[in-house]
Amino acid sequence: MNSLLPSDHRPRRLTQLYVGLALYGFSMALMLRADLGLDPWDAFHQGIATHVPWSFGTVTIVVGAAVLLLWIPLRQRPGLGTLSNVVVIGVAVDASLWLLPTMTWTPGRWTFLIAGILLNGVAGGCYIGAGLGPGPRDGLMTGVVAKTGWSIRLVRTGIELAVLAIGWLLGGTVGIGTVLYAISIGPVVHVTLPLLTVHGSGASENGPSADDGGLPAAA
Repeated sequence: MNSLLPSDHRPRRLTQLYVGLALYGFSMALMLRADLGLDPWDAFHQGIATHVPWSFGTVTIVVGAAVLLLWIPLRQRPGLGTLSNVVVIGVAVDASLWLLPTMTWTPGRWTFLIAGILLNGVAGGCYIGAGLGPGPRDGLMTGVVAKTGWSIRLVRTGIELAVLAIGWLLGGTVGIGTVLYAISIGPVVHVTLPLLTVHGSGASENGPSADDGGLPAAA
C-alpha cells in the first residue's frame, strides 16, 4: 500500500485527489452540456458512446482501463491516483450529467463551456498535484516518451490529434470549444498546478509537470 500512497501528507493528498477527480468529471459534464466542442479524449469517448449502449461515463471507464493495459509493455507503474482516475471520473461525469439540465440557451451554453474549461484546469491541477499517480492517458504519454525519447509535446500532440480525428469520425462533438480548450487549458494548469502541488516524497515522481506539458489528458 505504501507504494500507492506516500506516507507524508496523506489526508491532504487523498482529499485533494478525490475532490479533484470529482470536479474533473463535473467539468466534463459542463462541456458536454454546452455542446460547443469537446477536448480530444472526450470527443473520442462521445464518439464511441454514440455506437454502444453505454453511458458516457461507462465509456470513459472502459477506455481508461484499456489505456491502462497499454502501460504494461511500456513498463509504467500505476499509483492510487491512476486507479482512482479510471473509476471516479466516469462515475462523477455520469452523476453530473444526470444533475445538469440540457442547455439550449446560447449564453448558458457559453457559460457552461467557459466554466467547464476553467474548472477542468483547476481540477486537473488538484489531482495531479496530489502526487498519487498520473491518469491513464497521461501515463501513456509519458511511457511513450520514455520508450522512444521523443519530446513530450510531440507525443502528446500526436496522441491527441489521433483520438480527436477518430472521435470526430465516430460522431464526437468538435467545434469552437475544442479550440478554446486547446489554447486555454495550458495557462490555467500552469497557474493552478504549482499552487496545488503537495511537496514531499512522491509528490513529483508520479505525474507530469506544468513545465513539461503535463496537462490533464481528459480523464
